[in-house]
Amino acid sequence: MDIGVEKILRGQIIEHLKELASTSGTVTRDQLWDFDLDGTTHRLIDRSRGIRNPASMLATLSIMSAPDGPYADQDVDGSLFAYDYREGSINGDNAKLRRAYELELPIILLRKLAPSIYIPICPVYVVDDDQKKRQFLIALDADLLTIEQPSNPTPLERKYVSQITKRRLHQPEFRARVLLAYKSRCAVCRLDHGKLLEAAHIVPDSDQDGSPVVENGLSLCKIHHAAYDGALLGIDTDYRIHISPQLSKTNETPIIKYGFQQLSGAEIALPARPQDQPDTDRLQVRFERFKAAC
Repeated sequence: MDIGVEKILRGQIIEHLKELASTSGTVTRDQLWDFDLDGTTHRLIDRSRGIRNPASMLATLSIMSAPDGPYADQDVDGSLFAYDYREGSINGDNAKLRRAYELELPIILLRKLAPSIYIPICPVYVVDDDQKKRQFLIALDADLLTIEQPSNPTPLERKYVSQITKRRLHQPEFRARVLLAYKSRCAVCRLDHGKLLEAAHIVPDSDQDGSPVVENGLSLCKIHHAAYDGALLGIDTDYRIHISPQLSKTNETPIIKYGFQQLSGAEIALPARPQDQPDTDRLQVRFERFKAAC
């Protein structure tokens, strides 16, 4: 395939994949296996390997990273993402990933969330090939292609790369895990339209205890997320909803009446698995802040 044609095709695949994942933040193995683009089926995942090297393409199309996998894929000091060579020689499956590096072609990073469920991070780029460490370095944004020494960024570059990694990798993973736990519905109003749902931190991620873990998260629609962050809505350790006096005394417009006032005292919807349910210590910390703001 001509490189110009391949770049266009990759761009189309990536945009369509991002749209497919926009509702829940995830895609299934079946969707990746039978990925339809304008009536043509593309395989975005390999049947048994963690790398997809289509015969018709010049370079790797996708790589998979699994927390329970056999490879030590990881963030490098909170910045770039390290992807280990596949087993065997430095060539084999690795050769086509090296071609993606040489040709600066965008690829897809598939982060395994659960069996047959993946978070697509794309486009990403291979920016370094360390044959001694047997690993590639993956940049999560095209802007990072300008870094001269990806394996040794300057302090300013490292700060910028870390910000991008948080936005492109950690935040999507947090949202996907939270929405999966809450079955893609708002914990407050039960709205189940994924594109209107966000993952809210109970304790903000700027705090020491604000880790991006499911028990520190709530699946909230955009309006209830804004209300929660603005201390207009609180949730106590019994999982009951409290509404700020600023809203409880407001004229009863439909959104205020049905979206807030009538929910006061109700219990939020909880994840089925106890380990995914909101951490009560964190809820207490956040609820005290809510009461102080009332």
